[in-house]
Amino acid sequence: MEAYDSESTSKVTLWQQNYMDSGIHSGINTNVSSLNGKGDAEDWKQGGYTVTTTTYTTSQLPEMEEQLASTRGQRVRAAMFPETLESGVRVLSTQADPGQETNVQKLSESSQMLKAAIVQLINYQDDAELATRAIPELTKLLNDEDQVIVSKATMIVNQLVKKDASCRALEQSPQMVAAVVRTMQNTNDMETARHAAGILHNFSHHRDGMLAIFKSGGIPALVRMLSSPVESILFYAITTLHNLLLHQEGAKMAVRLADGLQRMVPLLKKSNVKFLAITTDCLQLLAYGNQESKLIILANGGPAALVHIMRNYNYEKLLWTTSRVLKVLSVCPSNKPAIVEAGGMQALGIHLSSSSPRLVQNCLWTLRNLSDAATKEEGLEHLLTAMVQLLGSDDINVLTCATGILSNLTCNNSRNKMVVCQVRGIFALVHMMLRAGEKEDIMEPTVCALRHLTSRHPEAEVAQNDVCVNYGIPTVVGLLSQPFHWPLIKATVGLVRNLALLPANHGALRDSEAIPRLVHLLVKAHQDTQRQTPGGGQYMDGVRMDEIVEGCTGALHILARDQTNRVLITQLNTIQLFVQLLYSPVENIQREAAGVLCELAQDREAAEEMDQEQATAPLTEMLHSSNEGIATYAAAVLFRISEDKPQDYRKRLSVELTSTLFRNDQEAWNAVDRLMAADGYQPESSIHYNSYNVHDRDMGPDLGLA
Repeated sequence: MEAYDSESTSKVTLWQQNYMDSGIHSGINTNVSSLNGKGDAEDWKQGGYTVTTTTYTTSQLPEMEEQLASTRGQRVRAAMFPETLESGVRVLSTQADPGQETNVQKLSESSQMLKAAIVQLINYQDDAELATRAIPELTKLLNDEDQVIVSKATMIVNQLVKKDASCRALEQSPQMVAAVVRTMQNTNDMETARHAAGILHNFSHHRDGMLAIFKSGGIPALVRMLSSPVESILFYAITTLHNLLLHQEGAKMAVRLADGLQRMVPLLKKSNVKFLAITTDCLQLLAYGNQESKLIILANGGPAALVHIMRNYNYEKLLWTTSRVLKVLSVCPSNKPAIVEAGGMQALGIHLSSSSPRLVQNCLWTLRNLSDAATKEEGLEHLLTAMVQLLGSDDINVLTCATGILSNLTCNNSRNKMVVCQVRGIFALVHMMLRAGEKEDIMEPTVCALRHLTSRHPEAEVAQNDVCVNYGIPTVVGLLSQPFHWPLIKATVGLVRNLALLPANHGALRDSEAIPRLVHLLVKAHQDTQRQTPGGGQYMDGVRMDEIVEGCTGALHILARDQTNRVLITQLNTIQLFVQLLYSPVENIQREAAGVLCELAQDREAAEEMDQEQATAPLTEMLHSSNEGIATYAAAVLFRISEDKPQDYRKRLSVELTSTLFRNDQEAWNAVDRLMAADGYQPESSIHYNSYNVHDRDMGPDLGLA
């Protein structure tokens, strides 16, 4: 056995003796030729000078000339090649002024730089030539069946690739790269695997090296190394894969096919922050734009592990790369609830006060994307407060995210609405609306948030009043027209309706011309619905025109509770349009149209106009509607229209109502009883019924952004 090891070692030693060092001539024995000249200009002085005459004999002249020439040559040598001077030799200086360098001294630095560059070039070329000559023999050794020889050869190659010239020469050989990959893949020796992984790591610093690794099948081998128990091998493997994912075309697909994601996600449990930063960046590169990768990360517990990192580490680069992965995953419908359930909203909110702008920005966008899935999440008081504070920012991206988050988190969540109102959220949102101008990316979520905050929670009336007090109504009403896009107009219509729920706001809404603007929108949207294709609604900017018709009619319904508003609505020739809407196939539109006619019919002239427009037929048909609200409104309008009809007509109507109205709808029967008492009916009094209005509900949250 000892003889066997000796023979193996001798092969490597023999190669080392033949190839390892060719040597470089240092030039230490070379000399610089002497320089001849005639005196130095430094001997002269400006102004007055003294001439001292020294007499030399004829025999002394050659000696003096030789000394002068020798001294000048030594000065040049000392400046340019100081290492060639013999020790103890003193060189005379000709520098007269210590503050001014001589010409020779000025050349010194550049000469040294040139000499160093030449030496480096010689060394570089020598390293490249050595590596090139060694490639065939090293490749043979790496493919040897003797694992001792393979281990020694791998160690030698690992030493060579640490020099740039050698590394570039070795990576040009496909046989060499393939041999290294096979060695790493097949060896059972951890030290050999470490050296092989280190070689590929150095190759991955160059474009040619990455291409060679890719072509030689190195990616599957590196992915397998991600299961190694040795930390250094893990580090080499993940950093090499990271370089390939960043710069090598086709590497992402190769990693996915090699089950790289399944091996990377468990690595998130490691504690080395730099290792985690590289791993999370790899996950981001693989998941971006690839739905299958996002689902694989989810299946392997990625969301919970990523949220854990955001909660427990403070290394900025790690937090940034992790937030980038979460941002990519936050647009995936399957990952969203998993991130929220793991506490992602709270974990991301922790870093909104970070001093790193890039971290804050990524956290905000991720929160914006997640917020539509977190409408039922609890414990977001700190986050909501932070969002209100961020409304004072001048950064458009920050404002877009903050308003979007507030819009989504206040949707159908009474607790969140109250929190925002209590931290002066209405004031901040109204001023945000005033600042936004025509920036619809900010204006739309701002209006949506205000729409949510002004309905269906204990502080709703206070919020409705705060919008008016902070001079928000004129700006809100100004949004009820194009060139604004329909999504913003739709949100504004809902906000106007909510503001109208507070009677004190009716005057401000009327003064801002909300009623004529709503009527104009209603007419336009209704005309658009008439052009709709069979089987599908008419869409504008992703908004169904039926929704605009319903919203405008509902807002006018609430505004019509005020007598002055009723007169104005009637004067705008709207009754004919409302009667037409009774024939709408959309039940919600029927209900709102019947509701606004119910309010307008309190005025005798309006009721007569309804009769002239033949509203009785559709209203009578509505008495049989399965919707209790529609039947109630229809009954109320019919009684008001029939006030001046003959007694037998009214009796037949009473019989019709008795046989059709829902007996379990107490509100409907109370309304009918009141209206049938003709003598006690007060035309000017406003009797309100349950509207069952769809706008009593918050419109759904916005979807996340990519």
